[in-house]
Amino acid sequence: MIQDNTVINLLESAMQAEGLRQQAIASNVANMNTDGYRRIDVNFEMELKKAMDKGENINPDKIEMEFYQTHNTPINEHGSDVSLDSELGKMVENSLRHRAYMSLLKKKYQQMDSAIKLQY
Repeated sequence: MIQDNTVINLLESAMQAEGLRQQAIASNVANMNTDGYRRIDVNFEMELKKAMDKGENINPDKIEMEFYQTHNTPINEHGSDVSLDSELGKMVENSLRHRAYMSLLKKKYQQMDSAIKLQY
């Protein structure tokens, strides 16, 4: 079972990743007409999955969050692989995910608050 502080740290790390992803999306949109530009994303979920697959205790501080580029996506007429529609969809998805993490974090703190109040 994962301890409460680990859950909180994971949620905080996920929210940081969403902030980085928002920067990546902004960069992708800003460079969508730049010849040779390849879209970037954040690898948080891949690194989290690797950590979970090991079956050990997950340490959120050891999960690397980095920008990465895909090199297998088709190039458009502007010489990049960025699609505005796709980036807008990713922005909405990112915002919803961020909102879900905020909600979960709020619930976790409410649980802790309730537990403390029961003690007194």
